[in-house]
Amino acid sequence: MNRESFEKGLKTRREVLGAEYVDNSIKNADDFNMPMQELVTEYCWNEIWNRPGLERRTRSFLNLAMIAALNRPHELKLHVRGAINNGLTKSEIQEVFLQVAIYCGVPAAIDSFRVAKEVFKEMGI
Repeated sequence: MNRESFEKGLKTRREVLGAEYVDNSIKNADDFNMPMQELVTEYCWNEIWNRPGLERRTRSFLNLAMIAALNRPHELKLHVRGAINNGLTKSEIQEVFLQVAIYCGVPAAIDSFRVAKEVFKEMGI
């Protein structure tokens, strides 16, 4: 692990997903899953999210669509919150999930809307 890349990724990860969630993920990691925490922090959150080619807002659009298509509700919940933190509006998130319905299937979109509503409620939106 490259410590500098990890720290840069950790900073970005906290800014997008929230420090409390990220810090708990790192704190609760054990010998089994700490290598995964290090991998995603260094490569996903630093090497990809910190690339200059797309702004965070655009990366959030992409993540919402891909994670919804994969029907991964836990990760989707996290990234709906991240998308809000990155400036997406409720109506923009709605549009992403409507498009998911057409290209990826109605069940994936229905679950995505359900998850997003939970996040909006938690965030008071």
